Amino acid sequence: MGRLAVFDTGAPVVTDAGTPSGPVTRSSVTRVGAATVVSALCGYAVLYLAARDLDPAGFSIFGVFWGAFGLVTGAAFGLLQQSTREIRLATGTSGPDPTSAVTHPLRLAAAVGVVAAVVVAATAVLWAPHVFVESRQLSVVLLAVGLACFCLHATLLGMLAGTDRWSQYGALMVTDAGIRVLIAVATVALGWGLVGFLWATVGGALSWLLLLLASPTARATAGLVARESPASFLRGAAHAVAAAGASAILVMGFPVLLKATSGDLGAAGGVVILAVTLTRAPLLVPLTAMQGNLIAHFVDARTHRLRAVAQAVAVLAAVGAAGIAMAAVTGPWLLRVAFGEQYRATGALLAWLTAGAVVIAVLTVTGAATVAAALHRAYSLGWIFATVAAAALLLLPLGLETRTVVALVCGPVVGIAVHLAALARTES
Repeated sequence: MGRLAVFDTGAPVVTDAGTPSGPVTRSSVTRVGAATVVSALCGYAVLYLAARDLDPAGFSIFGVFWGAFGLVTGAAFGLLQQSTREIRLATGTSGPDPTSAVTHPLRLAAAVGVVAAVVVAATAVLWAPHVFVESRQLSVVLLAVGLACFCLHATLLGMLAGTDRWSQYGALMVTDAGIRVLIAVATVALGWGLVGFLWATVGGALSWLLLLLASPTARATAGLVARESPASFLRGAAHAVAAAGASAILVMGFPVLLKATSGDLGAAGGVVILAVTLTRAPLLVPLTAMQGNLIAHFVDARTHRLRAVAQAVAVLAAVGAAGIAMAAVTGPWLLRVAFGEQYRATGALLAWLTAGAVVIAVLTVTGAATVAAALHRAYSLGWIFATVAAAALLLLPLGLETRTVVALVCGPVVGIAVHLAALARTES
């Protein structure tokens, strides 16, 4: 069937593939927001069960693996960003480039996933002894296989976002999170201990396959082709993956960075890791889940992108201020009541960690805007500079808590400056 006529009515555009593509609507944000709330609650449930079932030292080991998986899968989110942009362009008025070879994002994601898994397994002898304290071989295998599967997961999410299939997008998120909780519950019930929580961390990585089996819409979306050639798609994805990897170190993989710069974290490290995770989750979990919405929104706002960024940052600042106040007043009590007396942190520490989460959230927003503007190099450099700055600050001769706060609050500012400078040049 030929391409249907397209008019700029503000409604979703319908292409010959039957896929809508248009401005991000309030209903799409609502649907993804609801799925994000469910996913965040599931994440909290896994952390709660792990903290209750393991002592702080054991939770520290689990937290490092949780962070390691978050780091590698966070890098794979670069595939989400690239596929969102390419599919949205391909299903809009411009369509696929007729002079380029056909690009199937999901097939490329499968190849990238296999290569990534091989690299993780082949290099494990160099880094695994410094990261994993217990169950080292199992941890490496789970990390490699989970990463391969998540490359497909992230790409399918991006394709769904690029075609405004927000119901399926949300379903994929919830399925991933739900599987993790089910395995964590079974771990507690059957006494599997640390090993069970390692499985729970990666258990949702096959949710993309379940969605394809259950949803004809998802299968149709998975067959779409991108705007650019495979080589061009992979070049853009490489920039996005590099930047997403750097961002993942700060967002999900921070426990790994903390251990690499601190040695044995022990029980104190377990408390800090839990505090960092809990204070950033309310902002960064939904923001990470809504990357597709953000990129699509900034693509649509191409004529006033900096203004759109300023509006998003204003919302983050308002929400963050409330979160900082709540963390300072109720955080220590909630931490003890929810996770036990062995998990103690001051209100000041929790407030500063929440402030750090706000700064990283702003960096996430400016990064999404640079991806939408196809400023892949600036996007990568912003996150890389932020990560290098945070790592350098973690080497300061200060206490563990102070170093953590300084790194999380000050490091991301460097990346924000890089992103905003690049965006300003495009509007000058």
